[in-house]
Amino acid sequence: MRLLIFGVTLCILLAGPVAAEQRQLVELPEVMREHMLANMRDHLAALAEAQSLAAAEKWDQASELVEHRLGMSSLEAHGAAHMAPYMPPAMQQLGTAMHRAASRLSRSLAEADPQKSLAGLAQLTACCAACHAAFRVR
Repeated sequence: MRLLIFGVTLCILLAGPVAAEQRQLVELPEVMREHMLANMRDHLAALAEAQSLAAAEKWDQASELVEHRLGMSSLEAHGAAHMAPYMPPAMQQLGTAMHRAASRLSRSLAEADPQKSLAGLAQLTACCAACHAAFRVR
């Protein structure tokens, strides 16, 4: 439980106290903007698929999916290295926190531990929510 609270708090602190209408604008070349938005849509699809797999007690499949589509091992596939220079440092930190939370979630899923997996899912989605609350792209 302490890890859950720490992870959620970390993501909120990284985002800062920014109201939705005051989100920081991050300007990207159009191709990169579309790529980033496609990545985020894939993140949501992967989370939905992983939750379905976990509900069906297909823990190993859920674990692999989360790691390869959201975790630290997904960075190359998402083109993170060429996107990072366009992101403010706080956005980069939130992205890294999200990918690390996904890798931790993957390990909890591999352990077939529903409680730890739910806590990991909460940490991961808190990072997503914090970033979306603090930034917008154009």
